[in-house]
Amino acid sequence: MSINDISIKPDVTIRKAMNVINSGGLGAVFVVDDSGKFNRILTEEDIRNSLLDGHGLQSCIDVIPFTEAIFADESISEDEIEKLSSKKSIIIPILDNEHKIVDYHLCENNRYLPVAKPMLDAHELELVSECVITGWVSSGGSFVNQFEELMATYCHTEYAISCSSATTGLHLSLLASGIGHGDEVIIPTLTFIATANAVSYTGAKPVLVDSEPKTWNIDPAKIREAITSKTKAIIPVHLYGHPADMDMINDIAREYNLMVIEDAAEAQGATHKGKPVGALSDVAVFSYFGNKIITTGEGGMIVTNNKEIAEKSRILRDHGMSPERRYWHEVIGYNYRMTNIQAALGVAQMGKIDRIIKRKKEIAKQYEVHLQNISGITLPKEMPWAVNIYWLYTILVDEDLTGCSIEYLMSILRSNEIESRPFFPPIHKQPAYVTSQTFPVAEKISSSGISLPSFPELKNEDIEKICSLIISNV
Repeated sequence: MSINDISIKPDVTIRKAMNVINSGGLGAVFVVDDSGKFNRILTEEDIRNSLLDGHGLQSCIDVIPFTEAIFADESISEDEIEKLSSKKSIIIPILDNEHKIVDYHLCENNRYLPVAKPMLDAHELELVSECVITGWVSSGGSFVNQFEELMATYCHTEYAISCSSATTGLHLSLLASGIGHGDEVIIPTLTFIATANAVSYTGAKPVLVDSEPKTWNIDPAKIREAITSKTKAIIPVHLYGHPADMDMINDIAREYNLMVIEDAAEAQGATHKGKPVGALSDVAVFSYFGNKIITTGEGGMIVTNNKEIAEKSRILRDHGMSPERRYWHEVIGYNYRMTNIQAALGVAQMGKIDRIIKRKKEIAKQYEVHLQNISGITLPKEMPWAVNIYWLYTILVDEDLTGCSIEYLMSILRSNEIESRPFFPPIHKQPAYVTSQTFPVAEKISSSGISLPSFPELKNEDIEKICSLIISNV
């Protein structure tokens, strides 16, 4: 990347500066005068702070407070540049005797690598600003409808109903499907606890099932064993971005006349035999929390081809209010709506979802290249009938073979400014749902799973560094 690609003049707007920072991918931009002399460094954090101070996208960058930049002479030695890097700079310009930038040093050692990080840029800010400027900041406003329409089209479904989270989306879907007190709903024990909680909210009982070892998803063979006369639904979870075996699950559901509700919180963009998750069952729910494929900060979406479920979900989401008569409530409902501000984020994010998923797959491939032949490490699979979007890149580390626990490995990564996370604990091990049951596959996966950084802007060099640390400690 050339110096010109990451340089701007002092009279450009904040919007222009953001666009250059985003295209450069370095988290900062050089400010130079008309003769090319170095003036300052402007970072993403500087811009965020200026916006919080009330400056707009069309404001000139000269409104942003000047902070003293660290720079170096072109004759500097490698040892000296490393000393400067220790001062937590993002990037250090190398200047000639005319104070012009001839090169730069990227301070990789000071770059914290989180597990997940949203890809946000000027487009998100523009749409959110429109909400603020027009005053449409609550659940009314055009972006809510736009986002729902985009999601219905993306998932190949007739209806999409936005809501405040995937958890509330699951709750609404269960209620709209007639699930309530005395019923049982089959779910995997290996999932985030929200899946079980949503069932419990209705008064129904979550019935836990073990995982299958290849995709880590619910084991269809175990579902049949868990069915009783009280069973009303199955919630398969597309764990970490890989679809569950929906053919077998749907066959079982048809045989026993059960509803199927996909918990697709982690799998927006994944496919099963060419069909997108969300279109594989009676109803499905997505999450837009900050660490998901796309984000609205907090938020969720229900998608379905069932008109009755769609209509009931909308009514229950809006306090149970009649769509024909304002402030008239024939049923007890909930305030589970998405705001126009959140939906504005979602609309902007949908414009880059394909790019995000493409990069997620590239990142997964890079991890595979480095870790595929390491004894004791199991990499995530992609079945021939599926497209895995690798929401979080998660590996299994067998302590018996490697002599390394995931706790130790996480501590090594943490000491190198690299975040990692353990796998979800199984539901049957959680205090709120603890049982005497044993689910050996789920327990083995959970105890050995660790999620690594996989945000879209992660660089291949970062992956190589992470893998080198793993390989040298297992």
